[in-house]
Amino acid sequence: GPAHLAAAVGAPVVSLFAPVVPAERWRPWGVPYVLLGDQDAPCAGSRARTCPVPGHPCLESVTAHDVRAAVEKVMQA
Repeated sequence: GPAHLAAAVGAPVVSLFAPVVPAERWRPWGVPYVLLGDQDAPCAGSRARTCPVPGHPCLESVTAHDVRAAVEKVMQA
């Protein structure tokens, strides 16, 4: 996806990353990155193509402040 394309050209990455696949395996490589989203949510590891948990709690908890802080962090790396 877009996060991997950004990493491929060396751009730092902030990604809203649902835990349905393991972050350690599927996160962007080789660049500064921050993954936002509850990686311990009930859907973790389920490999679901659509959210199996009503309300999308793993990503709904991410705030605009979280995104801004993550961008500032990767830009300083």
